[in-house]
Amino acid sequence: MKQPQKIKTFLWYDGKAEEAAKFYTSLFDDSRIVEVTHYNEAHNEVAPGKTGAVLTVLFELAGQQFVALNGGPEFQFTEAISLQVDCGSQEEVDTLWAKLTADGGEEGPCGWLKDKYGVSWQIVPRRLFELLDEGAPAQAEAVTKAMLGMHKLDIAALEAAAKM
Repeated sequence: MKQPQKIKTFLWYDGKAEEAAKFYTSLFDDSRIVEVTHYNEAHNEVAPGKTGAVLTVLFELAGQQFVALNGGPEFQFTEAISLQVDCGSQEEVDTLWAKLTADGGEEGPCGWLKDKYGVSWQIVPRRLFELLDEGAPAQAEAVTKAMLGMHKLDIAALEAAAKM
């Protein structure tokens, strides 16, 4: 039997936990809904009238477990926490960027975005870190300056900046 993941990211939604989990699991390989729990009669003291509604969704993204809770409108996501995705190609960056910003998502600077649920993501090509690490300090500075002027990160433009 597989050991449970010791630390899981817990995400609070206002009624859209299952919808969000289904969306996220559609984006990444090795992803799935593991378990859905529902409000029961005992929850009526804190959440009257929700008996039978989805309470939590345990899901995996690329093998990492997350829990989505339908906790209500009390708490909202902020950029103080984000999910960083290591992308192996520009195609992967472009695909995830398009899907995560669709239907009300928002582009942000330097590879950051918010999805339609308000969760912040960093869609980062692996090549960025290689360019920052492999050259002289002047190369890292040029790559950083190029990155700071972008929303969705562009590997070709980052490589061009590294050659200057």
